[in-house]
Amino acid sequence: SGRPMGARPGDPRRGRLDLIATLRAAAPWQRIRHRPGSASGLAIRLDDVRITHFRQRTETTTIFAVDASGSSALERLAEAKGAVELLLAEAYTRRDKVALVAFRGRGADLILAPTRSLVRAKRGLASLPGGGGTPLAAGIDAAGEVALGVRRGGGTPVVVMLTDGRANVARSGIAGRERAGEDSLTAARLFRAAGLRAILIDTAPRPQDSARRLAAAMGARYLPLPHADAGAMSAAIRSATE
Repeated sequence: SGRPMGARPGDPRRGRLDLIATLRAAAPWQRIRHRPGSASGLAIRLDDVRITHFRQRTETTTIFAVDASGSSALERLAEAKGAVELLLAEAYTRRDKVALVAFRGRGADLILAPTRSLVRAKRGLASLPGGGGTPLAAGIDAAGEVALGVRRGGGTPVVVMLTDGRANVARSGIAGRERAGEDSLTAARLFRAAGLRAILIDTAPRPQDSARRLAAAMGARYLPLPHADAGAMSAAIRSATE
């Protein structure tokens, strides 16, 4: 079962015979295999046999980690919300799940646990508050925990982080850009070491070096929001799960 991904040599007792591919594999050898006086008909050997290769599709959970801090201007947060809503609707039509993590102030909150409910997802997004500090390390940690839970359950997690990458609240909850920046990069490296997939959407009005560095540390694909409409983000999410 699953999505057909072409044919390959194999035992038809352990897979589904691809008759057309088998005939194509055998056809070039017929003159050599048929000797004078031998029976007519197609001579097929074991190494000609092809079986259909299927790829199992696991359930994808897209985890949106949204920077709701004061450094993300309200109009940028509104723009990000609009793009996320379109992506939520597309995930719903694919029967995939979505989750929502928001980080602001001194920590991160799971606004929406993985769900297929489009109504709940939109409600959680609409009520997303803005303002306060940027506890970026806490946001990465929280998104990573949700992703690991999804993976342990047999699903495929993809984290989509929307941030300008400028942290100013450390893991301890204490304000300070230097410590907060170090903590966010440490969290990003741990995220990458866990083998998790991510896309980082830079929500700054102009692309930021801080966001690029964070994406590199996470092993995430980097997309600046001015060029990352819902279609571009959706394509990036699909490519991350293939």
